[in-house]
Amino acid sequence: MTAREEGPSGPLDVPTLEVLARRATTRSLVSNWEFRPDSISPRVLELRLDEKRYPASVNGSRLDVRWFVGGDYTIHYLEASDDRTWQCRWDRHPKPTAPREHFHPPPNASSSAAPSPLESDHHLGVLFDVLEYVETRLRERHE
Repeated sequence: MTAREEGPSGPLDVPTLEVLARRATTRSLVSNWEFRPDSISPRVLELRLDEKRYPASVNGSRLDVRWFVGGDYTIHYLEASDDRTWQCRWDRHPKPTAPREHFHPPPNASSSAAPSPLESDHHLGVLFDVLEYVETRLRERHE
């Protein structure tokens, strides 16, 4: 897997991240979660995805979630194989060249951004929309 990028702004909203972690595991796609580097001083919520749902060529996948006290967020999806990492990212934060809510498209979560396809403002709605995006990607990979 690739190294994590640092967050855009402000302190993490750890109570909201804990809610997101607990609710994420109600979905079959999410197998486990933990704070990185640890629960004492978390910098990111890492959601591990069920490896059995992926083709054998994929050797790792995760969602890195940062939710900030002011409501900004970044959710980074990574899917690693031996020869590459496929990734994309949903963000909500000020960005001079893009809408506040924007999407960095795959396959490399490029620096160019498009308007976010997410419809919800609520933290759980955002998480569930992202999980649905990943589920759709998995269905398309198996077709």
